[in-house]
Amino acid sequence: MASELATVLTGRHLDVVVSPLDFKEFLLFKNIEIKDELDLISKKIEIKGALSEWVESGGFPEVVLSEEKKQLLLRYFEDVITRDVEKRHKVRKGEKLKNLAKFYLTNIGNPVTFSSLSKFLKISKNTIEKFSTYLEEAYLLFFIKKFSFKEQEKSPRKVYSVDTGLANAIGFRFSENRGRLMENVVALELLRKKSLNPGLEFYYWKDYYKNEVDFVVKEGFDVDQLIQVTYATDKVEERETKSLIKASKELKCKNMIIITWDYEGMVDGIRCLPLWKWLLP
Repeated sequence: MASELATVLTGRHLDVVVSPLDFKEFLLFKNIEIKDELDLISKKIEIKGALSEWVESGGFPEVVLSEEKKQLLLRYFEDVITRDVEKRHKVRKGEKLKNLAKFYLTNIGNPVTFSSLSKFLKISKNTIEKFSTYLEEAYLLFFIKKFSFKEQEKSPRKVYSVDTGLANAIGFRFSENRGRLMENVVALELLRKKSLNPGLEFYYWKDYYKNEVDFVVKEGFDVDQLIQVTYATDKVEERETKSLIKASKELKCKNMIIITWDYEGMVDGIRCLPLWKWLLP
């Protein structure tokens, strides 16, 4: 683990985080090459088909190349829980740890608090907090905080999976899953950008009236962009633009975008862009 390396190799190591395949890398694995704008247009159907597969099965290289995707993903999950968490941290409540991990992977994109989870899963708050740290250190999932100057640490955090395939294989499926998976994809892409630019930070935003924006992207003292994600194919609902406009006024940021599944255009002066185009700038 990174924390262990830091104690053993002080001053003599560099951390390199290797993530599952991003969408561009996934396309290369599927022998879909995008050279220019013309390729982007002519191969649109192939690209969208690849996106659906990538969102469904994730980007672990062995999984991408395998016919037994779900079995592999289940094995990865068991290995992470057993080897990287239970044995490493001498966890005695293995079943409770696994239940917490499954809960998180079922609820990607949802805000959670350790207190509410403690009541729901009948586990102490301290154990929830400790287990959550272990799962994050093992690169199974990650959290993002609410954009707030006063109550950031006390506010619910949103949880995301390190791979959408894992969330699909382990978590329970719901009808709104596609929108949550899209949101997870965007969170992963922002996490990759942050690894290349440590000064970049991203949060979610929510006001007192429950207007919510999925991502607030910040660099330095300035908010650079507001991102809303929605599974829209032909139109965007008013609540998506309403929340963006409210956040734009409060955070003094005019750079807004709505990432959709397959709708492109302008709504209330806000650009809407399909996910596959956003991932292939």
